[in-house]
Amino acid sequence: MPKEAVKPAALHDFSAWGPLKSPVFRLLWGTWLVANICMWMNDVAAAWLMTSMTTTPIWVALVQSASTLPVFLLGLPSGALADILDRRRYFIVTQFWVAAVATLLCIAVLSGAMTPALLLALTFANGVGLAMRWPVFSAIVPELVARAQLPAALALNGIAMNASRIVGPLVAGALIASAGTAWVFVLNAALSVVSGFVIMRWRRDHVPSPLGRERLLSAMRVGLQFVRQSARLRAVLLRVALFFLHSTALLALLPLVARGLQGGDAGTFTLLLAAMGSGAIVAAMYLPRLRQMMTRDTLVLRATLLQSASTAVMAFAPNVYVAVPAMLLSGMAWITCANSLSVSAQLSLPDWVRARGMSTFQMAIMGASALGAALWGQIATLTSVSTGLQVAALSGSVSMLLAQYLVRDLSIEEDLTPSREFKAPVANAPPGVGNMVVTIEYLIDPARADDFRALMQESRRSRLRQGALEWELLRDVNQPGRFIEQIVDESWTEHLRRFDRVTASDVALRERKLAFHLGDGPPLVTRCVVEGAVRV
Repeated sequence: MPKEAVKPAALHDFSAWGPLKSPVFRLLWGTWLVANICMWMNDVAAAWLMTSMTTTPIWVALVQSASTLPVFLLGLPSGALADILDRRRYFIVTQFWVAAVATLLCIAVLSGAMTPALLLALTFANGVGLAMRWPVFSAIVPELVARAQLPAALALNGIAMNASRIVGPLVAGALIASAGTAWVFVLNAALSVVSGFVIMRWRRDHVPSPLGRERLLSAMRVGLQFVRQSARLRAVLLRVALFFLHSTALLALLPLVARGLQGGDAGTFTLLLAAMGSGAIVAAMYLPRLRQMMTRDTLVLRATLLQSASTAVMAFAPNVYVAVPAMLLSGMAWITCANSLSVSAQLSLPDWVRARGMSTFQMAIMGASALGAALWGQIATLTSVSTGLQVAALSGSVSMLLAQYLVRDLSIEEDLTPSREFKAPVANAPPGVGNMVVTIEYLIDPARADDFRALMQESRRSRLRQGALEWELLRDVNQPGRFIEQIVDESWTEHLRRFDRVTASDVALRERKLAFHLGDGPPLVTRCVVEGAVRV
């Protein structure tokens, strides 16, 4: 497999299937599809195996908890590791972790050593692998395709997820019925190992930072700090949380809805899931055309309204002839909204923090889904399944309409192209190990002080997004036009890292700040190390 390279213009096909013309993307996307099929096969087989070992409901319910809890708990650490390590090697390690767990499951089942507690432990271990694998793959995708192809590439990822949601349970069900549960784990282990070796064919040049790797805790702090200081990313997280908080009502209550339909049984439940997955696949093929017709904000809002309408129909559906079309529309709404918000998240993240940012996106989805399942389940318990779905449909539409009205800056995209415009400083003597305090002195027209203060708030957000510990703006009480910008960095090394994180947007911001400066020369910059205690 050739090394990853910038794709030639001939491969810039912006259709729904365009990214698959890239050999590297095609290789990794195929691996991702197989990996997701294995995930669904494992979930189905584990749940069925638990029912064969015990009839206690709590043990059966804990299988789902053991599978999803690691994704929520380890989202940020896995994103930080994916940003500070070689992403190719990290991806390979996570895949072989999943393969090793699948092999242990296979051995335990075939040897007859499986117990409910061991099954939960191995399911949790498999969830750890999934939690570590998702952020790194999300960070890799933008490296493989042109920026204009990113929406289509993410839609193809959605197709992989929904196709696997159909294929995985069907294959698992067929194997369980014909050969037994053990053979699902055998096939899962074999496919997982093969996928690991396929990923090894990918060649990617990893350029280590001359400053060395970031420390894990520091990398996690910077990741959270970036999210807090990015208004656009916070808005995306709010919207994706609102969507999944309400849309999960239909999935959480779907088994009860299926049972309540005329002639409803386990086959009905499978049919409804397949209809949802099929709707998502169909919609993904038309997303390029929809993106040309509507803005992402409009797509998100209309998809939310369609999801709410589908949920409302399912609240009253008498039979599969009504329910299946509703689930098809629900799948279309789900992929449209999820893809649009995922693209917005990707475009609001520079590469150096991409995995950390996408891990918070994942955590917002998982946390909102878990909370929504509990919330709508409780409402359905206190009232009825139909009432729970009606409330979810209404509140989902209202909450997204409010978010659309209150958050108006989602369409603003900063130029996050890396820039080497800022030259890193050189210390004349070893700077030591204390915090670094940087001051920048501006001399401005006092009459323009209010405009300068407003601009400096943008500077504050920029500095903190880059990883600074603190930021303050000081004003000279004796000289009204003299302002001092003060930035505190964790160390000299972390101060230098900020120069590697400068984007074209930061360069433009500096020019706007310099336009206020009235001094004969550029603003005076000083760098001092704090003697004594170090703040982290």
